[in-house]
Amino acid sequence: MAKLTHSTHPAPTFPEKILQFGTGVLLRGLPDYLVHKANAQGHFEGSIVVVKSTDTQTDEFTDQNNLYTVAVRGVQHGKEVAETTVVSAISRVLAAQTQWSQVLMLARNPKLQIIISNTTEVGLNYVEESIFQSPPQSFPAKLTSFLYERFRSVGGSKAKGLVVIPTELVTDNGLKLRDAVEKLAQFNELGKLFTKWLKFHVRFCNSLVDRIVTRPADEAQQAIQQEAGYEDELLTMTEPYHLWAIEGDDRVKQTLGFAFEGTPQIIIDEDISFYKERKLRVLNGTHTLTMPLGYLLGLETVADEMNHPTMSKFIESLMLDEIVPTVPDYGIPGMDKTEVKQFALDVLDRFRNPYLDHLLLNISLQETAKMQARNVATIQRYYEQFNAAPKRITLGFAAYLLFMKAVQEKDGQFFGEITLPSGGKITYPIRDDKAGYFYGDWKTVKVSAPATVQYFVKSVLSDVALWQTDLTALPGFAEAVTQDLTSLLTKGVEKTLEKSLS
Repeated sequence: MAKLTHSTHPAPTFPEKILQFGTGVLLRGLPDYLVHKANAQGHFEGSIVVVKSTDTQTDEFTDQNNLYTVAVRGVQHGKEVAETTVVSAISRVLAAQTQWSQVLMLARNPKLQIIISNTTEVGLNYVEESIFQSPPQSFPAKLTSFLYERFRSVGGSKAKGLVVIPTELVTDNGLKLRDAVEKLAQFNELGKLFTKWLKFHVRFCNSLVDRIVTRPADEAQQAIQQEAGYEDELLTMTEPYHLWAIEGDDRVKQTLGFAFEGTPQIIIDEDISFYKERKLRVLNGTHTLTMPLGYLLGLETVADEMNHPTMSKFIESLMLDEIVPTVPDYGIPGMDKTEVKQFALDVLDRFRNPYLDHLLLNISLQETAKMQARNVATIQRYYEQFNAAPKRITLGFAAYLLFMKAVQEKDGQFFGEITLPSGGKITYPIRDDKAGYFYGDWKTVKVSAPATVQYFVKSVLSDVALWQTDLTALPGFAEAVTQDLTSLLTKGVEKTLEKSLS
């Protein structure tokens, strides 16, 4: 079978208008995919130069003339979706370690307009270093170096400023990146004129990306390649749903030519907090509250949860009855309760997607921090509206506490344990910075002594350092979590879950 190249799929050539830091599947499956779609419809007509920072290997791109396939599979509005697209938006891929001079040369390109990044959450952190290394080590230093070269090459021209859009999953990612760049400019003594140009002519935009993108399993990859008639080492699998919300003004709208009226999946607005809040509470919050319960049931993926008759009912009730009512309503079309509920129904469709192996254990990473960021405000808002403990949330919280129960520690890594119906046991890693904290507290708990369970729950819930608030101040919350945790410990997960829905 032939490899995917320009020989199998000829592609047009466009001017290089975007610099992208990162080669990961999320960028390939969302921003790059959307740029390709715009080009195909006669809009934007620009290509992307990609910078790879992790290593010097770019053969997987060059061997395929920078083409790759996005296979969209899933269910949307109750209908099966199967779409396969060969994306030709990338013009070339440069390795930062060996081709940094070529990256800086791109700063002199008068057609360059936009910089996009996805360098993991820690990639936006400020690191005090020289930007004159080849290359600088951190992403903010690489970006500062590039922007300084741009400033020097255009003589501080207002017309040659850039729009910078980080897509890392960090709150206010644009503001955080701008802060790091400004600190690096000061540390490297780049001068007042550069600082002024940076402030007025480089626009850093907060953004939110929402699409599940994965590498397909071997079997799925083989099937798609057979159907397409070529081999693709960069084959990318994704769900139908996609949204890219970008915080920007008229200048940003004018610059982002790939976002036109025919792309409702790209939202440019001066305030995108509604979209961030909706995703954080409904999608991410549900994941965090249901992952422990599903995993302790012996399930492996989100789709497994949705195929489990009791667990799927629990997820729907949790999301629609307890989370959706608490999401702030802006009171305008597109930002109201109707839109939040529709988003929730779309999320349930996404959870049911049988083509994506969204592993529960992957969702469990840093579960404690996620519980605080995603669900504490939801619990507080529920009390403000209903003055009662949310029953589904309390059970999800209790299951989280049980999931955090480590039975052994080895070389600083903590492991929990599940007892299977057959009597066998499975150990799992607890990849959470607070695993040691819970390891000590769980040692005080004796299932035969209810008072120890109650004391443990109250101790955890009252820890302001964990939750940024005292959760025992919410009337009945600690008691409900204690009751649910006791049931999980004595009756088991399956029976507790069934009873909670009866």
